[in-house]
Amino acid sequence: MSNNKMLVDERQSDIGNFWVGRLLPFRKKRQVGPFTFIDHMGPAKMEPGKPMEVDQHPHVGLSTLTYLFDGAVHHRDSMGSDVIVNPGDVAFMTSGKGVTHTERTPQELRDTVHTMHGYQIWVALPKELEEMEPQFDFYAADSIPEWEENNMTIKLVAGEGFGKKAPLQGFSPLFMVDILAHEDAQLDIKSQLKGEIAFVVVKGAVRDGDDTIDAGQMLISKTEDECKVELKKGTQLLLFGGKPLGQEHYLLWNFVSSSKERLQQAKSDWEQKLFPKVPGDETYIPFPKPRI
Repeated sequence: MSNNKMLVDERQSDIGNFWVGRLLPFRKKRQVGPFTFIDHMGPAKMEPGKPMEVDQHPHVGLSTLTYLFDGAVHHRDSMGSDVIVNPGDVAFMTSGKGVTHTERTPQELRDTVHTMHGYQIWVALPKELEEMEPQFDFYAADSIPEWEENNMTIKLVAGEGFGKKAPLQGFSPLFMVDILAHEDAQLDIKSQLKGEIAFVVVKGAVRDGDDTIDAGQMLISKTEDECKVELKKGTQLLLFGGKPLGQEHYLLWNFVSSSKERLQQAKSDWEQKLFPKVPGDETYIPFPKPRI
């Protein structure tokens, strides 16, 4: 691996009914562009009577982006949003000064065997927008730009790239791209995307010179104009990145901020149950206790 690239392996953790693999942040790299957190959910076989149940929990200072390949998520939040997120849809919840939400298996899937597979991504807000009013944006799969190129299907999930603009632009220059290779293919993104770039291998494998990057790994390029990789047939990639925000961001549980003091305030507010609530939902995930 050349010195202008980094390779990251998923760190697996069991959260009940399925595995989550965390790709970002890690010790040497806290953010890629404004992306500050990337979780890979599944793929997992969901059994009848064992639904996903993520109870009410808070966020500040970030936007969450939910993007699925299989399964569905019922999203509800303290703004009153009530949406089923299906494969290919883009759900973008901006917490700003504070929001709570739940994520559950939709009622119609609870008695079925199905696969759950997707990504949940956090995008840090610019410092001047960290305390903005919360908002929820939803884009159905058929509104996402999609095209065929060099034996690949390319979807522009967010931001700008390849001369196109997605409906979701976010709050700073960024991009997220979903690529599926139908045959062996070469992907050359020189001048197609701007900023830091991360390649996440969802399935299959990618070759970068003499190096092979397999499913469950992430390749981060430190130079935006030196990005030409080979995709094996059947490989699926997600590309993330964009312009760095220009100031360091800190994480504390579900909170992101450029201020450590703000993180402690959010912790205190959650423990005192001062956050807004999802209408009609009294569930509560406590702030995690420190590991001894």
